[in-house]
Order: sequence, then C-alpha cells, then structure tokens
Amino acid sequence: MRQLGFIRSKNEIKYLILFLAERLIEPVSFEDMQELTLSCDPAIDFFEFSECIHYLARTEHLTCSEDERYAITRKGIENGRACANEIPYSVRLIAERLANEQNQRIKRARQVQSHVSTRGRGLYTVTLRFNDDVGVPLWRMELAVPGREKADDLAARFQKEPEQMYSRLIGVLFPPDADQK
Repeated sequence: MRQLGFIRSKNEIKYLILFLAERLIEPVSFEDMQELTLSCDPAIDFFEFSECIHYLARTEHLTCSEDERYAITRKGIENGRACANEIPYSVRLIAERLANEQNQRIKRARQVQSHVSTRGRGLYTVTLRFNDDVGVPLWRMELAVPGREKADDLAARFQKEPEQMYSRLIGVLFPPDADQK
C-alpha cells in the first residue's frame, strides 16, 4: 500500500530531484540524493526514485561521474525551473531546508579534514587540516602516532572539535601575557 504524501507521479519525483540538485553546491552520491529525495515526501519509494534519477542522467538533465556523484546540468536547471511549481509548496520548503543542511555538511567536510596513513614500524601519520570557507588552509599539522587505534581516535577527535584545537594552539603560540613583555 502506498503511503500518503504530496508527490503523486514519476514526473513530480523527477522535478523534485532537479529542484534539489540545483540547490546543492557540489555533486552528491546516489545515496545522498536518495536520502534527500525520500526525506521530502513519504510517498516516494526507492524504486521510483532510482528509476527517475537514472532517467534524468540518461536524458542529460543530470551528470553522473565515474565515482557515481550526481550534478545538475544546464538543461536540468532550465527544465527544473520550468517545472518547479509542479512540486507542492510544502515539499519545496522541505527540499530547500534539506539541501541547505546538506550544503552545510559539504562545507564542513571542506573545512575539517583528517587523514591517517601508514608510516611503518607500527607508526601512523595523522594529517589534520582546518580550512577557511573557501578551502584555504588556516593550519595543517602532521603527527606521528603509535598504533592505528590511537591514530584513528586522534583523527576522530579533531573532526568533532577543530575550532577548539585551533584556539588552544593559538593560545599556546600567542599567550595573552606575551604582549605585556
């Protein structure tokens, strides 16, 4: 039995996918687009979504990169805008909110980056990067850490609170009482 919702046809699902894709600041995975689309209306099911997104890629409304990330094309923007009013207003509001939240996650991933690599002899290098809003590094640090578990833990801690680490580092490098000397 089909759940209640506002989206009634495959065309409306296609319009919604284009509506979302136009608002995203970078290409997203199939899974991310699926989550965004299905979260807009409970009446949309996975199989209809899957059929629609593949159709949009085939008809060049969306591009699909080798790593299966979807982005809207000029054709998709034009057709999506022409059909946007076919999407119920309440669904458009939800879609805009979800796209904004996704964009915030994308921006955060650009700002805060950590990577663990093997160094040999049980040591790992943890690279921590904290960038500004346009991707220019504010600071970058590499640390040698004994053991993969500790390296992964350090990378995860950094992901949670990079601003606090940055503030502490600046506080150590430029203590408040240093200006008085």
